[in-house]
Amino acid sequence: MGRKLSNTTVLTAAALALGLGSSAAIAAPKTISLTAVDGYPPKALQVRTFLSYFIPEVDKRLAKSGEYKINWNKAFAGQIVKVRHVMTGMQKGLGDIGVVTSVFHQDKVPMQAVAYVTPFVTSDPVLLSRTVDELSGKFPAMKEAWARYSQVLLTSFSVIDTYQMFFRKKITKLEEFKGLKIAGAGINMRYLTGTGATPVIGSMVHYYNKFKTGAIDGSMLWTDAAVAFKLVEGAKFMLKADIGTANSKALTMNAASYKRLPKAVQDVIHEVSAAYRDHTAAQSLADADKAYQNFQKKGGTIIQMSQAARENWAKTMPNIAKDWAAQLDAKGLPGTGLLKGYMDSMRAAKQPIIRHWDKE
Repeated sequence: MGRKLSNTTVLTAAALALGLGSSAAIAAPKTISLTAVDGYPPKALQVRTFLSYFIPEVDKRLAKSGEYKINWNKAFAGQIVKVRHVMTGMQKGLGDIGVVTSVFHQDKVPMQAVAYVTPFVTSDPVLLSRTVDELSGKFPAMKEAWARYSQVLLTSFSVIDTYQMFFRKKITKLEEFKGLKIAGAGINMRYLTGTGATPVIGSMVHYYNKFKTGAIDGSMLWTDAAVAFKLVEGAKFMLKADIGTANSKALTMNAASYKRLPKAVQDVIHEVSAAYRDHTAAQSLADADKAYQNFQKKGGTIIQMSQAARENWAKTMPNIAKDWAAQLDAKGLPGTGLLKGYMDSMRAAKQPIIRHWDKE
């Protein structure tokens, strides 16, 4: 028969139990609610990797300390903000964290366009994304531009392996662009200067219908996006010009939402933002290899533009980079310095540069 427990032992055990319960309550993580937004649907690469990589990685790193956890409200595909209105929505606090398609907002964050004004320089989205982030550290005006619209820039990144040209009919050379209506995001439409084509500013979510109705004859897009949005059904011909990649996306937080976060959570958000940048850019390359095959499997035809033709296209464009830099300089922004810094980084990385935009 076991020993009878003394009153002291019972009281001690009860006290311990109460203490453990109290410790467990203190150790319970504090829940923070964040709304994540983008106008694009989950099939768009930046949304897909936000869901599959960014959120799980933040959750995993926060779980290590056990102090905080995030309750994610995932609002994509225009649930809260449309494609071209993410930046405005973030400014108004409609989202706490979101992916802004920065190429649509050159009037507000013009320094983000450095890769867009330097085509035929690099097709390495990982290198590009890291370089632009490094430049935002060297040129504070890049982050200050976002701050004016109540946003904290977490990272700038690319979802593009390289821009190509997609057409309803077979196009094999630049001279055949004449008279065609060609769609693009905006600033890259300056690549068409002197070709005789009519630029049509738009978003890829609308290209499918525009091709089907004949509202456009061509578009400048990357292959993974063309396949994801089924453009091959209306644009069966790709002119593979390898124009280059560009940082079309920026991950930002609403400034007030960011300030409310504990320092430990802010640190994790920054760490994972850099990892998400690299992961997404690397994924764009992996997806591109499959996309070229899928484009052909779905009935598309790829026409390779010759190196001589690519060089001719690059060299006959106006120097859009120097024009852009001069306009920024006139506004008191370091346009010329940013352009040189970008091109120096690309030269140091031994990229296959066709035109040294800053040296003319």
